[in-house]
Amino acid sequence: MSTSSVSKGCFVFKPSAKKKKQLSLEDHFTDGCEGAENSEVRFKLCQLLWEQIKTDTEVLQDELNRKVLDSLLDLTRKCSSTRQHSDWASKMRASEIPTAALVLGVNVPDHDMTFQSLSEQLQQSVTPHVASVQAKECGTLKHLMKRVLEKLTGTDVAVDDEEEEEEAEQTSAPLHKSAHCSLSTLCDWYNTKTKKSSGGTPGKKRSSPAKDEQQQPPVVIIFKDLEAFNPRVLQNFILICSLYIERLPLMFIFGIATSPSTIQHMLPHSVSSLLCIELFQSLSCTQHLATVIDKLILTHQFPFKLNGKVMQVLISIFLYHDFSVRNFIKGVQLALLEHFHSQPLSVLCCKKKEALLNVMQLSLRDLERIRQLPSFKRYVERQEHEEQVRLLKDDGYLKDVCQRLIKDLRSYHKNYYPVLRCLHTLASSLPRYPLGKQIRELHLICLERNVWENEDYQSAMKLLKMLAKEELITLLQRCAEILQQVKSKEMKNALIQLEELLAKFKQLDTAAAVESVPDVEESFTSPVKNLQKKTDLFQLQKTLLEMNESRRSKKLSPFEVLRNEAIDFIDGLVKSHLSPPESQTLNEVCYYSSSATVRRHLNATPRTSIQAALNSPYYYIQNDNLKTEDGSVSNAAPDICIAYKLHLECGRLINLFDWLEAYATVVSAAEGNEPDSEDFGKVDQVKHARFIQAVSELEFLGFIKSTKQKTDHVARLTWGGC
Repeated sequence: MSTSSVSKGCFVFKPSAKKKKQLSLEDHFTDGCEGAENSEVRFKLCQLLWEQIKTDTEVLQDELNRKVLDSLLDLTRKCSSTRQHSDWASKMRASEIPTAALVLGVNVPDHDMTFQSLSEQLQQSVTPHVASVQAKECGTLKHLMKRVLEKLTGTDVAVDDEEEEEEAEQTSAPLHKSAHCSLSTLCDWYNTKTKKSSGGTPGKKRSSPAKDEQQQPPVVIIFKDLEAFNPRVLQNFILICSLYIERLPLMFIFGIATSPSTIQHMLPHSVSSLLCIELFQSLSCTQHLATVIDKLILTHQFPFKLNGKVMQVLISIFLYHDFSVRNFIKGVQLALLEHFHSQPLSVLCCKKKEALLNVMQLSLRDLERIRQLPSFKRYVERQEHEEQVRLLKDDGYLKDVCQRLIKDLRSYHKNYYPVLRCLHTLASSLPRYPLGKQIRELHLICLERNVWENEDYQSAMKLLKMLAKEELITLLQRCAEILQQVKSKEMKNALIQLEELLAKFKQLDTAAAVESVPDVEESFTSPVKNLQKKTDLFQLQKTLLEMNESRRSKKLSPFEVLRNEAIDFIDGLVKSHLSPPESQTLNEVCYYSSSATVRRHLNATPRTSIQAALNSPYYYIQNDNLKTEDGSVSNAAPDICIAYKLHLECGRLINLFDWLEAYATVVSAAEGNEPDSEDFGKVDQVKHARFIQAVSELEFLGFIKSTKQKTDHVARLTWGGC
């Protein structure tokens, strides 16, 4: 019996006669954009910075993976050359399948980029025959074989359906199509390819072994997610491949997310003994993130910045969710897009020269926005009365001042990051890492408030004043190397002063200085060496008190005076250049601060989204018949929306018959039946089927479940709205 039921979850509405214009990415950006007068300029700037993030990340990814990828390439070349040797050990080795176990870590979203780079390098320098397979594509041995052959040969490979396979098993007739999906087919294809590439004739002499090696490149099969593969499928595939290893130079690469012991758990000894496994370890995801933050975020060359709360959200999602550096970069790009879309003054978030030109092109509305910025209001309050009047009334003068403030902001960033690295170099050498082990931890402290007001900072300064001479000189030399890379005037002057301090330390190495204070220095610095071993907080406080008392009772040596001078110099740099970004005028131009928006986009809440869709289907389907003003669901809404709205009016247990009658009443009104007619609210087979479908969908989504208390009731599982 055919019906007109629409309860299959797909609701189609006829489009209007007019063809809608296809919106570009720029149209989506400018649609509803704050400050539409300069939206095109902001979109272009956003696009440039977006591409810069993408390019820099890919280059950085290649640099970080270069060592392990080069090792894999060397192994592939070595395995290919091993087949040319004739000694007994090499033959025994050649009977095994060379296998590289590549441990990449639990940051699974980042693996695709690594395997893509590996495949490209293999095809460019070692072999053109590379196939990458995933577990979701290879549920059975037949599908695994099919994917491998398709990736290597570049042609479609036919696989029998289940029904045809069952028929073949019943009739015991040979399958015609399955003959094409086998390794013997791959061997024939490989022999044809190698003969074509050699281009030799039978009458010519045999080529050298090096040329044979080039003419017989290995066939590399990459298993991207080894843990997700069916162990039985993987075992059978390896057993089959081992039978063809003399005819086909196979090599496996296992992508492992957890531990190398996974191979032992998945493969019995009879199978793993067929593999010659070599282990490779990639860089950990935390080290990868530290490098990305250091090269991409902690630099003055990238104008877009994140404030402390947004940084904390992104790092928290990384540490407690997926360890994915790729998703961290997506979070930065999301913040970039939101900043340029919501902040009209982001037109000044670009390179220095371009920003100064954009200042002179600001409209009167943009100038008023500048006057309303909190940081600019604080700047105006610090000025004299006449200056305040000019800033608030004279637009031309305001543009000149904004140019100077933009230069000051750029100068602040140029000086901030070198001093931050110097402070981290010193603080990370101390026991218990008072200011954090990673530079991102210190950066977050500096973003929130004045770091020199932090108790941990004050403790770190006291500990630095107890360092031994050799260790202190080594740390100061590292700071000098950091300052040498900066071209700002402030950092050049700081470098000169630091080099003078280092020269004074070298003067203390003369014979007279060494003879005058050998014992005193050792007596003061020996407790610090003990602190490296002892991590007890009570012992640390006790040692600090002893050092203070001994310092008061004894006269300071020349080394101690110079050491205090060096630490005070670093302290002065910190207080001069590590003030929080919020203290800088016009910081809102470059810094994105809406952590709630980033958290809402990245920390998905499926239940809230589903409830919003069921409560307000108009915002998803965009059909005017579904629009309501009082928040209720239209009777023309999809069946699941009507059933969901009715179930909200029930208690813990829902009577299915009452629910069905209420649903039939609403649907009858949607069909245009008169309330006084006999058919109004009557349950027919079509409505009954649609209701059952809607209830099944709600049960699948987790809103209701069957209960044993009453057979004709279901239990409600969710409470509260979105």
